[in-house]
Amino acid sequence: MAARRWLLLLFVGLAGGGAHGQVDNLGFVSIDCGLPENVVGYVDNDTKLRYVSDMGFIDTGTNHNLSAEYLKPSIGRIWHTVRSFAGGSAGARSCYTVRSLVSGLKYLVRAGFIYGNYDGLNRLPVFDLHIGVNYWQTINVSVAGVMAEIITVVPGDSMHMCLVNTGSGTPFISSLDVRPLENKFYPHADESQGLVLVSRTNFGASDTTFVRYPEDRFDRIWSPWSNSTIWSVISTTEKVQNSATNGNDTFEPPLPVMQTAITPINSSSPIDFTWDAQASTTNNPKPGYVWMLHFAELQPTGVRQFYISLNGKSWLMNGSCTPNNLSTTTLYSTKPVYASNQYNISLDATVNSTLPPIINAAEIYSVIPTTNIATTVQEVSAISAIREKYRVKKNWMGDPCAPKNFVWNGLRCSYAASSPPTVTGLNLSSSGLSGNVSSSLASLRGLQYLDLSHNNLTGSIPESLSQLPSLVFLDFTTNQLSGSIPSALLKRTQDGSLTLKLIW
Repeated sequence: MAARRWLLLLFVGLAGGGAHGQVDNLGFVSIDCGLPENVVGYVDNDTKLRYVSDMGFIDTGTNHNLSAEYLKPSIGRIWHTVRSFAGGSAGARSCYTVRSLVSGLKYLVRAGFIYGNYDGLNRLPVFDLHIGVNYWQTINVSVAGVMAEIITVVPGDSMHMCLVNTGSGTPFISSLDVRPLENKFYPHADESQGLVLVSRTNFGASDTTFVRYPEDRFDRIWSPWSNSTIWSVISTTEKVQNSATNGNDTFEPPLPVMQTAITPINSSSPIDFTWDAQASTTNNPKPGYVWMLHFAELQPTGVRQFYISLNGKSWLMNGSCTPNNLSTTTLYSTKPVYASNQYNISLDATVNSTLPPIINAAEIYSVIPTTNIATTVQEVSAISAIREKYRVKKNWMGDPCAPKNFVWNGLRCSYAASSPPTVTGLNLSSSGLSGNVSSSLASLRGLQYLDLSHNNLTGSIPESLSQLPSLVFLDFTTNQLSGSIPSALLKRTQDGSLTLKLIW
């Protein structure tokens, strides 16, 4: 249902906003992945929003241009470059970190991928995306390109978006957008589940009309769909009122989207649209789906009343739908629906209706669980400060401890069933560290083993390390430290509760 419209979208000159700082005055973050760091950025002619390089968001990967044969005038500038993560083995994770977000707020996150034979191999890859510590979806790159979008609650003031090598080709990315939503929007998305976009359709729009910012203030992208062989297009230039004026709108489809609609050419025919269930995966073996159907009467010349059915069974509990004149009505599934292999929504006129059914827009999402527990904010902040201080280059990206199979190199973590993972071991031996011993180590309250041997650390052993209640092993062998051992640490070595190695 959505594939052709997404492919068209990839060749429209789209752009967004953002900055190294990392959000703009709209709260938007928009990244042109692979854009050289020395390129200040550029403003899109249509949206008037700015793209920036991704160098402030990730420290691995390499920049590439698409092959010359793909750089056509019809392709937007955002798609000219990619960042590729070659050299990683199966299971390797590469993560973007977006900061300065609002903790607990819902965000729309959108990633774009055009391969364009950037590596000269003519080999389309398959890889996974993760949002934070949770699986998002599998990217199976087509010749033209792919876009992926999720609505999710961000639990902290930063967010990780990760590409995972599954052994089926090199992960890469063309663009990354992050957009804040209002928390009343999309009530299905919460701390336990996210919404992965299947389709967001603007019925009746021309094939090249994509609605997004500024018409949609949240920069959702509404793709056109019409079929002149079976549907008639109706439209209006008048204002269609949004139910937001009543203070109870939870979706707010933009005005241009609601000003067009379709009806069947044959007035006795239904409006049907269908989508296939996603192929089963180990990450989400049988996804459920939710949808939003947006209606507004644009030609009040009779009685328009219709039933809505799902896979041949009535869906509306209260019978039929009668759209309001020039006012948006949104009907949506309150809970995920689990069908078999295919979903079909059908709109059929009632016997009392003098007009055929109508629909203006529709949104369809699959539901994914987001219940994996991340490392506590305190420990993430501490280990991130250590990474920055010592400029650690060990593919330390994303969450330090979660998921288990992506724990950072040199870290050991403990896991409890319903509690955040905890850093219990840190091995930075022979890592080229210099400067004093980081005070952030004292914030890793569950730390048991700390190995900083064979580096160039200077200064004294900080007293704060004695505040780590679980510490049983501490190795400073072969460094340039000076001064005395803190008395509390010395006492613990004497009573046998701590092994301390200090050979300079």
